Amino acid sequence: MTPALTFFIGLGLLVLFGWYFATEHGLRKRLIATALMLTLVVFSVVTIWPPQKKIALGLDIQGGTSFLIRLVHQPGDTKQITRATLDQAVEVIRKRVDYFGGGEPVISPVGNDRILVQIPGLSTEKIKEARDQLSRVAKLEFRLVYPDNGERLKAIDSGQDVIPPEYRIETYHPAHADDSGRKQPDERILVKKKADLGGDRVTSSTAYYGNEGWSVQLKFDGEGAKKFGQITEQNKGHRFAIVLDGVIQSAPVIRDAIYGGDAVITGRFAEQEARGLASVLENPLQTPVSIEEERSVSPTLGMDSIRASIIAGLVGLAITLLGVMIYYRFLGFIANLALLVNIVLLIGALTMFNFVLTLPGIAGIILTVGIAVDASVLIYERLREELALGKSLKVATASAYDKAFSSIFDANVTTLITAAILFWEASGPVKGFAISLTLGILASLFTALIVGRNALGWFVDTGRVRKVSMLHLISSQHINFLGKGFIACMLSLLLLIAGGTAFYIRGERNFGVDFRGGDLLTMSSAQPVSVEQVRETLKPIHRDGAAIQQSTQNGKNYVTIRSDLGTSDEIQRQIIQALPQAGLKVEQAERVGALVGGELARSSLKALGIGILGILIYVTMRFELAFAVGAIVALLHDVLMTVGVFALFGRELTLTMVGAVLTIAGYSINDTIVVYDRIREGLASGRKGSIEQIMNDSINQTLSRTILTSTVTAIPILCLFLFGGSVLRDFALAILIGVVVGTYSSIFIASPIVLWWTRARGGSEASLRREVKQKAASPTGSAASV
Repeated sequence: MTPALTFFIGLGLLVLFGWYFATEHGLRKRLIATALMLTLVVFSVVTIWPPQKKIALGLDIQGGTSFLIRLVHQPGDTKQITRATLDQAVEVIRKRVDYFGGGEPVISPVGNDRILVQIPGLSTEKIKEARDQLSRVAKLEFRLVYPDNGERLKAIDSGQDVIPPEYRIETYHPAHADDSGRKQPDERILVKKKADLGGDRVTSSTAYYGNEGWSVQLKFDGEGAKKFGQITEQNKGHRFAIVLDGVIQSAPVIRDAIYGGDAVITGRFAEQEARGLASVLENPLQTPVSIEEERSVSPTLGMDSIRASIIAGLVGLAITLLGVMIYYRFLGFIANLALLVNIVLLIGALTMFNFVLTLPGIAGIILTVGIAVDASVLIYERLREELALGKSLKVATASAYDKAFSSIFDANVTTLITAAILFWEASGPVKGFAISLTLGILASLFTALIVGRNALGWFVDTGRVRKVSMLHLISSQHINFLGKGFIACMLSLLLLIAGGTAFYIRGERNFGVDFRGGDLLTMSSAQPVSVEQVRETLKPIHRDGAAIQQSTQNGKNYVTIRSDLGTSDEIQRQIIQALPQAGLKVEQAERVGALVGGELARSSLKALGIGILGILIYVTMRFELAFAVGAIVALLHDVLMTVGVFALFGRELTLTMVGAVLTIAGYSINDTIVVYDRIREGLASGRKGSIEQIMNDSINQTLSRTILTSTVTAIPILCLFLFGGSVLRDFALAILIGVVVGTYSSIFIASPIVLWWTRARGGSEASLRREVKQKAASPTGSAASV
């Protein structure tokens, strides 16, 4: 699909959206909604198909290696690492990576002094070679070319002469074109073996456009200027080769003696070539570089993981569709239609935006299944209540959508806040998870409030459906939840103390290599290999103290070894040599420096802190400060509880777990907001009774929805835990714990905190009612319906 066609389709969709919101309910509004849905679905299908050509796979799926390289500023070095220096270093590294060929490497600057290099399909044999290539210091040299315009080379080629001992033959690949515009052929040059001038004498280099076209200006330091002047005076009319990493970059002719430290290189340069040569002369990698992080995954492990994840997703989707259809019957058909459209739109959006599919990204797509169904559950439970009041189906449907909109809007916005912060602060696969979650939330809003509403409207408004029925497994109760708040808080406190104690005792063992640094090596074997066997094997090299785990996935045996930084290569060689009969093969390797680990820990805490602040501000604007305090306490409760349970289970916190923890924070707020919205409605309506009574009634009214949503969300995540493979098992476990704890806290923690906070600050029930009414009546406290 051409960019122009995409642009006009997007423009048409914007017009349809504007027309839809400007139109009153009726046939025209439904027709516009249908046109919107069909256009988006067709556009998404065209964007996706064929999937094998459109969807880019991350390294954790297709296999390959990523390196995070840091430019190290040496004490006393006058050259500072700037953005320009970083961009120049990217170009030098790009030329080194091209040496390995294959795939489409990704080389991009990260922050102020780092470069991310991703090389897909890199075999384990070439990983060490790539590491050496990327970490070595660049060598820039100036060498004189034999001064006879190629006559000596012709004599050598014809056998009439020999190569002078201080020279050697190099091949120069000119990048610029000749006078006719054709690319110049490769040229063999007789160039000196030893450098006449070192590149460390260059202080700066820039490309500019002048009278002779694109040229390159360079400056030398004092010693370099003196030596360069002597060389140019003695070799006028001869060529001077500029060599980087042993490869000739340019071979200009010396026109005149150049003193003063300034020189200009002219020629038929294109802009890109001139800038490239200036970058070479700047020699940004002349100072040492360090590989801060290295991650490697074999294609076999990646494909096994994606196969398991897809199976988990399909099983979870099938169970969800069937469950919703059985529980809501005809309405379940509408909800399932909206869910399927949601998935098509989500995958279409991810493809259109060139989203790189990673395993956490797949997990995000699976999680959105539960989030998408949540909106339909909210609407249908409202519809059940409206019908119970004796309203006609048509009136009840319109009322249910209008009343549910506030809950859906607030719950999804708070989840979007955490997703946005996760995208901002995270890196690599976790960022992919944040993107899929964000787009999934937006798609679920569209499908629930526009697709689902108008699909149901076609049947109800035309009289084809006059009555709907649905199961009601959880009848309205009169449980005194707030009365049990103190007991629940004490239970939570005991569990938090237990988790905190386990976390303290385990110490550094709580953290994976992502946070504390070190090497992580995963190897597969043709036959089972025990932990004791591996430990005995490592004794001769004194690495038997490493943490070793054995696991099985899809019938394959895996051994995971966690060791000190830079020791995995030695461990790998030792195990393969000592256990040849096991057929061990490297499937995954990670190497993370302590500096990166510390930064990850800080950025994770920063992300959580900013998320809490954003949610505090939003909930205060939409509700009242007491509600915001209750929501934050419940959020912290859920996050700390999940981390504590992980410590009790002996699991490790990794980079992927950061995404899971922040997702838990989003889910916790989502669930809490739904309960708050019903409490706000009760307080703002002027319903008689104490605040405690109204809160209890509100929690009881949303109990059915809370349990249903938690179950629907948990089903696909449980399938991911059971069938998604070991790579995502901890991720799925964390979210499962978060769903259970989040459901509990929205009932037993968040609401009691609102009541206690109001009483603790000396506020009266009347003042809380008044503040809630004011918020509900203000523009920020209400939302327009769709």
